[in-house]
Amino acid sequence: MRDLIRRIDAATPPGRDRAVDALRALAILGVVLGHWLVTALVADSGTLRGASPLQHMPRLAPVSWVFQTLAVFFLVGGHVAVKSRSSARAAGATYGQWLGARMARLCRPVAAVLVVWTVVAVTMLGSGAEQESLRTLLKLVLSPLWFLLVFAALTAATPLVAKLHPLWPLAVVLHVDLIRFGLAGPAWLGWINVAAGWLVPYCLGAAWARGSLQRRPTAWGLLLGGAAATAGLVLWAGYPASMVGVPGAGISNLNPPTLAAVAFGLAQCGAALLLLGPLRRILRRPAAWAAVALVNLSAMTVFLWHQTAMIAVTATGLVAGGPPAGLHTVPDGAGWVLARLAWLPVFAVALLVCWAAFGPYEQKRRGSRGGTRVVREQRPARPAAKERT
Repeated sequence: MRDLIRRIDAATPPGRDRAVDALRALAILGVVLGHWLVTALVADSGTLRGASPLQHMPRLAPVSWVFQTLAVFFLVGGHVAVKSRSSARAAGATYGQWLGARMARLCRPVAAVLVVWTVVAVTMLGSGAEQESLRTLLKLVLSPLWFLLVFAALTAATPLVAKLHPLWPLAVVLHVDLIRFGLAGPAWLGWINVAAGWLVPYCLGAAWARGSLQRRPTAWGLLLGGAAATAGLVLWAGYPASMVGVPGAGISNLNPPTLAAVAFGLAQCGAALLLLGPLRRILRRPAAWAAVALVNLSAMTVFLWHQTAMIAVTATGLVAGGPPAGLHTVPDGAGWVLARLAWLPVFAVALLVCWAAFGPYEQKRRGSRGGTRVVREQRPARPAAKERT
């Protein structure tokens, strides 16, 4: 292990901003833990259906505030895309070469998931499994792909949106919600916010990459302003307190994103920017950096297979018989919460198995492409003395 840590530290370019990688890793792990904590599969008369402890215990809504970290991922995504596009241009790579290299990292792991679950679906249907159970499982596994579609679209549009001020997409979100909720407009308008809502942190990341943010004042403004706006929208404008979807709820903050979710994301982005300094100090330690680097190397695999890991453990519990608390029982009490916490290490082991089996599909796309070396995701960090504060 010590040898691995030393090799990872030695292979890292001296100018790499390790804190950026740490924010990406924290965002991915936040999504994984959030799904494992607020998603349940309930066995009901031989049929599996989805449920959530937030549906039965609304007081647990603050859990979603901690683990709904998609805004941070889009913040980092915008930052890295602008940096890598700039580096690609300096190296003489065309837009097509740059975009192809970035899309390859998304497509190959996704293809593996789709192939495996196609086989699973056909096998379940052939064995007479309940169609409702199959729909529930496929929804859990495939629903995260919407995020990748939005992320891919914003990445492709980076040359167009790189200099877009975040206030413009924020204004779109505001007006869409005013029409939807204030003027009883059509519900389909909300889907405009799928692009506009996540474009807000993406544009913030682009501004950060360009060096146009006064980082600490901006970070504090985002954190305090975003938190105050979120609290006001929840307390006085009727938005849900949960920052993730809750089965049976009339309004979801996430599907599609609402003004409350975007305001909350701005607060998260502010906190992330404030964490950069402490993270850089922590990641000078080779062991801490090695952990972050390993997560980033398999970020897509972790994201795409974490629900499969949970499903595999739940299915094993069902086959073994009995109603293990916290696994496939109704999430309606403190006992379920405590039992689910105890199951998290088992989910992690199952995810490690998935990582060992499918991680290579993500890694095969690293290296060279068409004789041109794939551009690093980050350019060397600016000297501290030149950073705007």
